Amino acid sequence: MERPDNRIDAGLHDLRITRYGFLLLDNFSLIALGTAVDPLRIANMLVERPVYQYQLIGTNGDNVRSSDGIRVMPDLHLADAEEFDAVFVVGPNPIPSKGIGAILDWLRLQARHGTALGGLDTGSYFLARAGLLNGYRCTIHWEDQDVLLEQFPKLTVSNRLYEVDRDRYTCSGGVAPLDLMVHLLGSAPGSASLAARVLELLVAERRTHEQRQVTSLRQYIGAEHAKLDEALQVMESNVEEPLSVIEIAAFLDVSQRQLERWFQERIGKTPAQAYLEIRLLRARQLLYRTARPLEEVCARTGFTSLTHFSTRYRAQFRISPIADRRRYQNAL
Repeated sequence: MERPDNRIDAGLHDLRITRYGFLLLDNFSLIALGTAVDPLRIANMLVERPVYQYQLIGTNGDNVRSSDGIRVMPDLHLADAEEFDAVFVVGPNPIPSKGIGAILDWLRLQARHGTALGGLDTGSYFLARAGLLNGYRCTIHWEDQDVLLEQFPKLTVSNRLYEVDRDRYTCSGGVAPLDLMVHLLGSAPGSASLAARVLELLVAERRTHEQRQVTSLRQYIGAEHAKLDEALQVMESNVEEPLSVIEIAAFLDVSQRQLERWFQERIGKTPAQAYLEIRLLRARQLLYRTARPLEEVCARTGFTSLTHFSTRYRAQFRISPIADRRRYQNAL
């Protein structure tokens, strides 16, 4: 068990109590909930009193099933009259399109009461549906950015790990809620040492909101090879109008042969094969997460022929694009 030490500023013992609510929706992300709540638990341990109070909220009196099948019993449900300093929607995967009216009304009520609102993983989508992100900068898991922008094209959506814009706190998926909560813990006057100690006890490193989500093949490369990472970033930024391998090499100021050697050594693919995979993964994301017709998905991922697109898609995923979309939708 972690033990507090004397490296925490004495002034932190004067921190006011902050109440957080976490709204759990069916198929919510369990890792998002855990990485958001545990920093609060550890902070309480370090300041030796429950200054950060948190409760789990359900939509009714039943337990809530997470996306990995584990069920959690909430402390409260929407009908309970409770006041919070901030409420976070712990978003589900996949995002439901129906039956969320009561959730949206409750979030609007919280906003009218002056409660700060946040979204973890896909939680930003529900804030957007409630009209509570208009005029705010926000983020969401990279897989759902197209869904958010398709339905709410006027939103300012970034690819950052998290965004804090006045009283709106949004973050992407995975363990990004940890980064957001550590930021909030360190935002009180003189509390930087508290945030640092929380990270230390969680065996984690600080990541700022300036850091961006990594997607596709780039997450497997990291910072091991800067030029290769840059090449993949160029590919991901030019999906609709693909560049040639020669153009990418020229942009990086390296020879085509050198670029091909890097890809083969690090990824085991040619640049063209990696580029095609990036485009097909983006196509699958559009098929799953949006209602765009197949012809538009084809065009938005750089394929000029629907037949060629379908052939490449089937070769990559062992299923046709239409059948893959239908299979995904039937599983919801």
